[in-house]
Amino acid sequence: MNQTICALSTAPGTGGIALIRVSGPEAIPVCNRLFFPHAAGKELLSRPAGVLTRGSIRRRDEWIDEVMVSLFRAPRSFTGEDTVEITCHGSPYIRQQILQLLTEGGCRLARPGEFTQRAFLNGKMDLSQAEAVADLVASSSAASHRLAMNQMRGGFSRELQRLRSQLLDFTSLLELELDFGEEEVEFADRTQLQRLASDIRERLSRLVRSFAAGDAIKNGIPVVIVGETNVGKSTLLNHLLNEEKAIVSEIHGTTRDAIEDVVNIRGISFRIIDTAGIRDTGNEVEILGIERTYQKIRQASIVVWMIDATQFSEEIENIAEKIIPKTKDKQLIITINKIDRISAEEKQVLEEEFLPQIPARRIYLSAKYRQNTEALETALLEAAGLPEVDGEDFTVSNVRHYEALSGALASVCRAEDGLQRGLSGDFVAQDIRECMHHLGEITGEITTDEVLGTIFKNFCIGK
Repeated sequence: MNQTICALSTAPGTGGIALIRVSGPEAIPVCNRLFFPHAAGKELLSRPAGVLTRGSIRRRDEWIDEVMVSLFRAPRSFTGEDTVEITCHGSPYIRQQILQLLTEGGCRLARPGEFTQRAFLNGKMDLSQAEAVADLVASSSAASHRLAMNQMRGGFSRELQRLRSQLLDFTSLLELELDFGEEEVEFADRTQLQRLASDIRERLSRLVRSFAAGDAIKNGIPVVIVGETNVGKSTLLNHLLNEEKAIVSEIHGTTRDAIEDVVNIRGISFRIIDTAGIRDTGNEVEILGIERTYQKIRQASIVVWMIDATQFSEEIENIAEKIIPKTKDKQLIITINKIDRISAEEKQVLEEEFLPQIPARRIYLSAKYRQNTEALETALLEAAGLPEVDGEDFTVSNVRHYEALSGALASVCRAEDGLQRGLSGDFVAQDIRECMHHLGEITGEITTDEVLGTIFKNFCIGK
């Protein structure tokens, strides 16, 4: 913490501008030695915070670049330390030269996530908010952005603080009784404590249950496209992604392995997986691909079973026997492809003789000509069943938080059971303290260097 660090905070590569961040006790003096303001006046050391200053970065008489410098004085900065941000041109050479000057002046290059880690250690945010910074940087959809923003603004942290405050009052009353145990004084109304424990249990349960939706929003909902060979699975994948991701061919068995990519549909991310066509074959490589298809079905939340409207036969029933049993705990959508090649009468036969036997959404489309694919997108959103995320929601999307909340829930359930069974207050208080411990792990009130290292090593450098 007593070292001054520097790093490129914008993405690598050539761009119009780049931002280099410097933070630590010597940030301002180091930058003062290499920055020369264009306008006459005070040097950087004497300038007020919150003001942009135009000038140049120089190595002795060599001009490196024309830059803008922002100054933030401790503790009113992101890290809580003196911080300087240098906005320069995006040339890789210029960036490298400025960073080299900074390290020559006494700075060291920052580790991944070190600026945010310093913000946490200096009390500018708690640990759950710090983790939300990484989620915000990585957000790829409107929903994941809202989720990370809500957490970074502290709504989730405030909810946890309220729970810990109630738990602290709870255990304080119980432990006060223990101090006066010989006098048989009861400070805590057991009926009231049971109601409080029940309320806390329900709130923790709600947070734990929200993880399924939060994880789907953050990482994308896995959707697998399955069916026989040459029914149009790869064509549909390419259309959803709006690029030629998968090879499309009239040759059966072209797709031998799962092809996966993420598509954003109306603010929600879906991980679309194209799979090897299911059929009887003696080709060992294709058999391995079909086995992987079944693996992907097990991993998916939504299964899109694609059927060729022009090739309805008894083989379809055999495929149904292989697919339907594997989708009992999943959302199944049946897509009948190539409707541009069948008549209304043929479509009616499908409706009356085959499709009524399968209780699933069904959509007629033409992947090749992009007919009715909007209906499939709507069906995917409905099948996802994700709640709307707004400023009042507390949706858990972090595995570490989920595990800690699960531990807290188990502890409060034991406390509630102990109250109902009339156990001694010291046993109940121990369970409540464990619950508080788990909640403290989320916000960082209880943490270790190992936990911090694991969290911040996954950040990008410069953040």
